[in-house]
Amino acid sequence: MDKFFYFINQTGFANIEISSLAMMGIGLFLLYLGIAKKYEPLLLVPISFGILLVNFPLSPMMAQPENGQPGGLLHYLYLGIELGIYPPLIFMGIGALTDFSPLISNPKTLLLGAAAQAGIFATFLAMLALGFTDLEAAAISIIGGADGPTAIYLSSQMAPHLLGAISVAAYSYMALVPMIQPPIMRLLTTKKERMIEMQELRETSRRERILFPIIVILVTGLFLPTALPLLGMLMLGNLFRECGVTDRLSKAAQNELNNIIVIFLGLTVGAKCSAYYFLTVETIQILIFGLVAFSIGTATGVLMGKLMCLATGGKVNPLIGAAGVSAVPMSARVCQTVGQEDNPSNFLLMFAMGPNVGGVIGSAVAAGIFLAVL
Repeated sequence: MDKFFYFINQTGFANIEISSLAMMGIGLFLLYLGIAKKYEPLLLVPISFGILLVNFPLSPMMAQPENGQPGGLLHYLYLGIELGIYPPLIFMGIGALTDFSPLISNPKTLLLGAAAQAGIFATFLAMLALGFTDLEAAAISIIGGADGPTAIYLSSQMAPHLLGAISVAAYSYMALVPMIQPPIMRLLTTKKERMIEMQELRETSRRERILFPIIVILVTGLFLPTALPLLGMLMLGNLFRECGVTDRLSKAAQNELNNIIVIFLGLTVGAKCSAYYFLTVETIQILIFGLVAFSIGTATGVLMGKLMCLATGGKVNPLIGAAGVSAVPMSARVCQTVGQEDNPSNFLLMFAMGPNVGGVIGSAVAAGIFLAVL
């Protein structure tokens, strides 16, 4: 009988807490969004399942090694985040998957990607005013770049205790790009501006596409070495894609390696969303100001687009500035969708990919600045 009661006391039913149930509910809700609504399913499904795994009462998944006993599975997988390994490898996959030609053929769109980073620095000041430390403020504000790997990388380096809330906020807002961005884009542009059809992009040469990642990494590596882990892997992946002699490496970076890292990253990010760390006032503030940062970034990108439209005599559709927040390639698709609402013959996707790539570079540079200064 004693063994029976001992067994009962070791079950989750005997140790359940309201906070654990709440987190499991959040995990199930995110799982619903990923599967039923298809919001960033490749990331939300493993993240939400990780949340479930770590919030079961007495769950051993994140257990620390002690008394000669090994730790939990996710404890060891989490070292890839703690040591800054997973996010740069994700960036290599993004580089291998992404065509940089729109940015190369129209380099002034890099300004749109830079302008969209304003949300990061505005939110950083706001978080300092709320009493967060400078490291916490930097980690939270990077959500405004709408770049999940960058947010994870910076928070793991500066505020690991906030990693769960920051990563969930970052990927949630990336998934909600089609809902968040269009109202801001319509509010800040006129119908006439949204109907602008841009001139066809010039074709880039193979030499340009090969030289671009090399030149970018030479310049940024000398200017901002702290950005090298992210930008270096991004440019390496793109060089695999464009050089023409590493097709096997390019395909591996795009597919097998990228998929494996996404699984590990998602599970371990979810594993940091235990009730103890997640159900706090800080988490609510992170979710709110993450949305503020993302919205400001979208707005400043569009406003820079309006300025470029004015400067070029109406040759730039301001909508493409919204793609400067990164979120590759979803924000570029949103630009295409909003543009076609008023002009069905308008095709902005490739033009929006220029600021989209610029936004990826810009968010990595912003993270590098925080790491260098703070």
